[in-house]
Amino acid sequence: MSEREYPLHTVKTDCQDCYKCVRRCPVKAIKIEDNSAMIVPDLCIACGTCYQVCPAKAKQPRDDLARAKFLVSSGKEIYVSLAPSWITEFPDYTPEQIVSAIRKLGIRGVSETALGAQEVTAQTVQLLQTAAKRQENKLFISTACPAVVEYISKYIPQLTPHLTKLSSPLLAHCKLLKETYGTKIETIFIGPCIAKKYEADRNPNLLSIALTFNDLRQWLKDEGIDPKQLKSGVYDVFVPHRAEEGNLYPIEGGMIETLKAYKLDKKIYMTQMTGIYSIQDELSHLDPDKISQPTFLECLACYGGCVSGPCTTSSKAGLEKRLEILEHSTFSAESGKRTPARNIEMLYSPKVPNQEEEDFSETEIRKVLTKIGKQSGKDELNCGGCGYDTCRNFAKALLQGKAEPEMCVSHMKQQAQRKANALIRCIPSPIVIADSKLNIMEYNELFRDMFWNDDEHSDIYEYDNLVGANLRDFISFTNLFSASLELGQDIHKDHIRHENKMFDVVVFNIDDKQSVGGIINDVTNVELHKEQIAARAKEVIHKNLATVQQIACTLGEHMAETEVLLRSIAKDYAADETSAAELKIRTNSTDRNS
Repeated sequence: MSEREYPLHTVKTDCQDCYKCVRRCPVKAIKIEDNSAMIVPDLCIACGTCYQVCPAKAKQPRDDLARAKFLVSSGKEIYVSLAPSWITEFPDYTPEQIVSAIRKLGIRGVSETALGAQEVTAQTVQLLQTAAKRQENKLFISTACPAVVEYISKYIPQLTPHLTKLSSPLLAHCKLLKETYGTKIETIFIGPCIAKKYEADRNPNLLSIALTFNDLRQWLKDEGIDPKQLKSGVYDVFVPHRAEEGNLYPIEGGMIETLKAYKLDKKIYMTQMTGIYSIQDELSHLDPDKISQPTFLECLACYGGCVSGPCTTSSKAGLEKRLEILEHSTFSAESGKRTPARNIEMLYSPKVPNQEEEDFSETEIRKVLTKIGKQSGKDELNCGGCGYDTCRNFAKALLQGKAEPEMCVSHMKQQAQRKANALIRCIPSPIVIADSKLNIMEYNELFRDMFWNDDEHSDIYEYDNLVGANLRDFISFTNLFSASLELGQDIHKDHIRHENKMFDVVVFNIDDKQSVGGIINDVTNVELHKEQIAARAKEVIHKNLATVQQIACTLGEHMAETEVLLRSIAKDYAADETSAAELKIRTNSTDRNS
């Protein structure tokens, strides 16, 4: 059976990798697959614990409401078996109102599952009385809860023969309905239990569909039916008649109360257990051969009984729910004595899951433990953070492919610490991390060597261990760290002077107002080099300016002398030209006169 077809499934898109279902699942029927916690049907007992504890509601019961609506639309006669815990789930409705509302959905009749419980009680009495008469020191375990039956069959198979060979109250009730109204009718259960879907899947000839109280709410909402607004009619009553002592079954010890009315043999010892963890703790160590008298165990997987089932929404205290059930019941010592009316015998056989964990060798287990940082036995914390009670069981789950190394909290913490330490150690700058009071939490050697002062610190702190020391005793710019804590922001500040050095500082917020870190970069030499370059540049500029000025001055003098010379030459040249012209004119004039 695939997970989707199973009574419970995971909505992968909503699974948050919190592993809470793994930690709380009593049988570890969860497999981590593609970072999602998937249910393993062969291992699951459908107790609904994962559904109850999942913070993201990624675990959901199978939605059978559409099938129920289709069944109604088929025109078949349908009868509802209503769990007696409806009283605590719908306290605002009268019995007539709840019956009327359900009948308006297209249901022919509504009957109380408690009628089947009364049949189970009558036949359990016979089993116990027979054992007492035969002086059989035998153990009897109730089969009213399908999750308990599934748990024993799969995980304590040696106790399977001690399950009372009787069907559950629900299946006994379905037999009653079919005997009363015909074998062709269809039956739908409505109650607080996910495991009842098991019974529907395995006994389709008796039980057609199992719905939850949430399904009923949704169905009424879809049809626009408000039970409070309904006026009940003559047919709006439980059929074929009201239940009496059977209504006590959903509370812890309720079944035993119905048995007491029969005045059983005093040799018979009866006790109740509720909560799958309690049942697990008690039965896993029980040796039936050491039972010294006829003993009956009433076992219900949910603490307090069915009134606290996985699909209940009432937040009332268990005691309040118990009193509501008692008030509704018409149980009396006289009404509780019945004669078995039908055959409800059912045989149970072990269904041990196919698990290969015992086949793993010590070498294989040791190898996996080493991969998650468990080098030796002293490293095996057995903290249970992964969901498994021991590190070895977690290693077996890893070998089975049910778990991932990331589920080991201590391993992930150590891995994160190693990565952080490597980064702090390898970054070529002083680094320090402090808490909200500026007490040093982590630092690297560069920080210690940069700010350690023998005269100031040796009398107060140890050179090799500054954890717990106050940051104010080492640096003068702790105001940046305080501001980062207060504002919850990163701060970057350049050119901060501390003593005779200069630093560029980056302060980063780690946990909101809880811890802060700083990377301190010594830029003293860089800044000094810059200042030297600037001074040299100024000197060169001054020299260049002087040279330029000198050149300009020299050029000016040379230009003036050149100009005087050129003017003199030009003047002399002009005078020579004039004289030559005048001489030529006089020569020409003498020639003409001649």
